[in-house]
Amino acid sequence: MKCMRCGSNNISIQVVNEIKLKNAHHGCIWWLCIGWWWIPFKWIWLTVPALFAKIFIPRKQRAVNKIKKKAVCQDCGNVWNI
Repeated sequence: MKCMRCGSNNISIQVVNEIKLKNAHHGCIWWLCIGWWWIPFKWIWLTVPALFAKIFIPRKQRAVNKIKKKAVCQDCGNVWNI
């Protein structure tokens, strides 16, 4: 393998793990069965508790891992995906 910038064969290959947080959302079935009446009911009749819940209860998040292979030229420092 050769570097595209300088043409050197002194290449190091690394595996990089990228983690992103993704907010959990309700699915279509939930919205069709429950969400269409629950959300208006909650905001009309339970406004103060709903506001406290929005402020103090954290959002549900899940970690999404992406594994990428990257090559690094040891001579010039060029980095590219494999």
